[in-house]
Amino acid sequence: MEFLLDPANWVGLLTLIVLEIVLGIDNLVFIAILAEKLPIYQRDKARLLGIGFTLFIRLILLSLISWMVSLRSILISNQYLILSGRDLILLFGGFFLLFKATIELHERLENHPEESTNNKNGANFWIVVIQIVLLDAIFSLDAVITAVGMVNNLVIMMTAVIIATGLMLLMSKSLTRFVNLHQTVVVLCLSFLLMIGLSLVSEALGFKIPKGYLYAAIGFSIVIELFNQIARRNFLRHQSRRPMRQRAAEAILRLIVREQKNNAIKISKEKKDKKIYYKSMSETESFKDEERYMINGVLTLAARSIRSIMTPRREISWVDVDQDMNNIRLQLLDTPHSLFPVCKNELDEIIGIVRAKELLVAIDRKIDVTAFASKTPPIIIPDTLDPINLLGVLRRAKGSLVIVTNEFGVIQGLITPVDMLEAIAGEFPDEDETPEVIVEENSWLVKGGTDLHSLQQLLNTKELIQKKNTYASLAGLLIAQKGQLPLTGETIYIAPLHFHIVEASQYRINLVRVTKDKEINEYN
Repeated sequence: MEFLLDPANWVGLLTLIVLEIVLGIDNLVFIAILAEKLPIYQRDKARLLGIGFTLFIRLILLSLISWMVSLRSILISNQYLILSGRDLILLFGGFFLLFKATIELHERLENHPEESTNNKNGANFWIVVIQIVLLDAIFSLDAVITAVGMVNNLVIMMTAVIIATGLMLLMSKSLTRFVNLHQTVVVLCLSFLLMIGLSLVSEALGFKIPKGYLYAAIGFSIVIELFNQIARRNFLRHQSRRPMRQRAAEAILRLIVREQKNNAIKISKEKKDKKIYYKSMSETESFKDEERYMINGVLTLAARSIRSIMTPRREISWVDVDQDMNNIRLQLLDTPHSLFPVCKNELDEIIGIVRAKELLVAIDRKIDVTAFASKTPPIIIPDTLDPINLLGVLRRAKGSLVIVTNEFGVIQGLITPVDMLEAIAGEFPDEDETPEVIVEENSWLVKGGTDLHSLQQLLNTKELIQKKNTYASLAGLLIAQKGQLPLTGETIYIAPLHFHIVEASQYRINLVRVTKDKEINEYN
């Protein structure tokens, strides 16, 4: 043990340990990639066997130092090639690396579906282990030659190899887990293996590539990938702060939009090439317009406000108990609604919610309307209620309507199950209603009170609704853009849409004509 007292031996030992670890990193990477093909419960076993064989092979090669030296003697010499035993091993190993890394890259870049790991059998396991052993032998050759060239003491060389292998064993599980979780790193590592394989082949053929060039290229790629991983981690951290519902909705909407664009391309090809099968594909494989509208409506429901769903106050038909009974009867018969709020003098003094036919029967029987209406008190919700929670309220209402009030108790509107259905599937006009949107040849004629979410879906744009919107209708959007109530004849531009005020009073916007930019119209 006198050699341990020599500081030079300690320096040589530490240096050799570092070099052995550096030279073994590529071995670890390939072991991680090969082990990924096995079932989870076999990966650790294959990894331990692989590294164990690494230690075993290196110790045997170190014991055969005289044989290692003889590997440099010429075995093949002709006018084309001069190859030693070492060159033949490097040539074989380089081609094996090139072949294996190319196959692995092909599988990952082609994105073939992987077979279930439950179907992996023992033969697969040993095939993977054999591949690991072959790579160990190739990679160990450089490591052993490095050790022989640096240190003359066999004990120091073996000690360095054992310590380095132990450290690699500790690092291997973390490296394997990291590689399995980051497929971009797998592709990068396979690219490194291609580079190493090429360098082995060129070195065997007498064209030695300086290791510094390889390490510089690998180091630069690792730095770039490190930046990518940091950016990805920051992105995922940012995404995790957003509600899961919002992230899922955006992902599905992106898929729908992408599919819609693909269908538009198919249709344009159909018009150009006169091929009918494009149309049949789009009809059978794609979402219909109604389906896209409903999916969009469901996914954006949580982002809407109650005011964008409700029937506004000015459109509510209500019964005043202080009116003459004959007038109430005529009102019930002339209006197509089946439910009515019953109030005293004004809408905010609501007594109850009644069905038209039941109230008609009560009037015929001379029953007091106030007493009759008070038996079914209204369900009142604030205008700040989450639309998702509104579904539960409507279920409890059992087919009736709910009243929407603001913080001061002033009635803002009412909501029926039909209103909720319209928020998802589009408008269902009553008999006494005209459509909210009339489609013209190159424009849309839109009521000022039209729901902004529905209009945005119809116009296929994302420019109308912003995160900090405090308005729910087209009129609210235009007033916010103008800063005041626009006058009849004015035009407001929100790229790529032009909003021409067709009809407006001094109190509200009644009718708006919407057109798109010329190039947008031609595209559509």
